[in-house]
Amino acid sequence: MITNFQASNINWKEKIKIALIGISSFIFFNLNSAYASEPKPWQMDLQEPAGIIATKATDLHNFLLVVITLISVFVLGLLVYVCIKFREKPNVKPSKTSHNTLIEVIWTVVPVLILVVIAIPSFKLLYLTEADKPVDMVVKVSGAQWYWNYEYPDEEISFDSYIIAEADLKDNQKRMLDVDNPLVVPEGTRIKFLITGNDVMHSFFVPSLALQVYSIAGRVNEIWTEVPMGKKKYYGQCNQICGVNHAYMPIVIQALPKDEYKQWLKEAKVKFANAEETNFNKIALLEKKEIKEIK
Repeated sequence: MITNFQASNINWKEKIKIALIGISSFIFFNLNSAYASEPKPWQMDLQEPAGIIATKATDLHNFLLVVITLISVFVLGLLVYVCIKFREKPNVKPSKTSHNTLIEVIWTVVPVLILVVIAIPSFKLLYLTEADKPVDMVVKVSGAQWYWNYEYPDEEISFDSYIIAEADLKDNQKRMLDVDNPLVVPEGTRIKFLITGNDVMHSFFVPSLALQVYSIAGRVNEIWTEVPMGKKKYYGQCNQICGVNHAYMPIVIQALPKDEYKQWLKEAKVKFANAEETNFNKIALLEKKEIKEIK
């Protein structure tokens, strides 16, 4: 009896130990995830949205998921009903009904109403994403094989961003996602991105900020986003198959408090002062009414 009690006591201690480890791991994981928007292992849902565009896009996605689920369940129910109701039976006289006016009106009007309901939030989101909105800063992004070039036209600095090799990763850096020079922006800022390319087509894709636009040589595409408050990293990748090293073009947007951003900007102007100016860094800066050649 004493032996059973001791064994039970040990089991409870083990269970408590496992529970504490699990809770600690959960807390640690959530604290870490609060400082980064990145893909998670076995993730089924979208990344947590950041900013007004990403939030509204996620809300529209969730709304459409409910609509399509209801439609699918309804159609499945009809199929099951028809299979049971009109299954083959002996001595059953088949119906000779050719049409039903009420049903035909319903199956015409109801899909139209569903499309109207979907169109309203869709058009609102489409209007919100238009690049004519007032912004706080402009960043030019150039895709190249296989890295990104970031230019701050107002600050007159430019630098390249390469993936960090697996052998050079530090403890707090993520394999296939972290870069040597992230795109640093101040928190709580609306940013317009001018996207262009140097060679083949690339795609500037940061899902948590609802950023996805192609970088095409000889063309400048525009997109804007809102970086919310909070010091955080936003991870993305080129999702346009652009060559043998397509998988090695990660994107890191680092949001910093305004004071830290000013300090980084001061250091960056020294660090990247000797960066060579290349032809694909010459763009049309419409905000400054300067026309420069794009090559």
